[in-house]
Amino acid sequence: MSKMATDETIKEAVRQAYGGIATRFVEEPARASCCGPSQPASCCGPSKVTVENTGAAARFYSTEELASLPDTVTNVSLGCGNPTAIAELQPGEVVLDLGSGGGIDCFLAAKQVGPQGRVIGLDMTPDMIKLARRNAKKLGATNVEFRYGEMEEMPIPDELVDVIISNCVINLSPDKDAVFGEAYRVLRPGGRMSVSDIVVDGDLPQAIRSRLDAWAGCLAGALDESVYLDKIRAAGFEEVEVASRNYTDASQLTEEEMQLLVVRPDGQVTEGEEAQALLDEAGLSPRDLARKVASIKVTARKP
Repeated sequence: MSKMATDETIKEAVRQAYGGIATRFVEEPARASCCGPSQPASCCGPSKVTVENTGAAARFYSTEELASLPDTVTNVSLGCGNPTAIAELQPGEVVLDLGSGGGIDCFLAAKQVGPQGRVIGLDMTPDMIKLARRNAKKLGATNVEFRYGEMEEMPIPDELVDVIISNCVINLSPDKDAVFGEAYRVLRPGGRMSVSDIVVDGDLPQAIRSRLDAWAGCLAGALDESVYLDKIRAAGFEEVEVASRNYTDASQLTEEEMQLLVVRPDGQVTEGEEAQALLDEAGLSPRDLARKVASIKVTARKP
């Protein structure tokens, strides 16, 4: 199979997984989450937070940030961090959110840039775009728009954007060099990038790398941190810095929570035997896998 076919297969698996999440949320808004209809978890790992009207968002966002957002935004938060917390957004800026999902980071950014600013959400999943646009109407967010498209070929003019944010999405791309190259292209000189993402310590076994369900679950596409940062620099960015790095505390995970580290293509949690079989094939225990995976916040600037 050619590289192009492999990349397209990966993208389709991710699109199907997250399209299923959006569809499930619309059909059962009170129960939906990225790791299954009853699990209060983000797409990239378990959450031990009690969820009350804020879904997985309670793990990464303050009560003040979530207070004005409806459940149709907070209950479909699928990220691994809060990129707006490190973006230092200013009134009047143009912000681009890569993989905007249900729109939570777009709506938070829109408040910070104000009515003179503008926020563009980009997502390759039609059902997510539909959900986000519905949320924008519900909130009356007139300075936010959502566009359908891929990160590897952004439907954005050159040097339009002041700030790029992204939340646990770039790791899903099979061509991260293209993503960072496009990010550099659409940023204005002096523009900056502030992203939350998943990286690994070292490499992952091929048994996980080759699984499309692991791609949709944020694991197979995660790079070693040093490789990830080098790709940002290779695109032309300067001042590339890791603002924070958080590993899962494996000692605090229950067996059920550890299974959330492996997610099927339809967004459902793997059954115990299925998850264990994949990990056995990779030669890892669930706790070994948890200790290899980190959520980082990265900042960079275009000269």
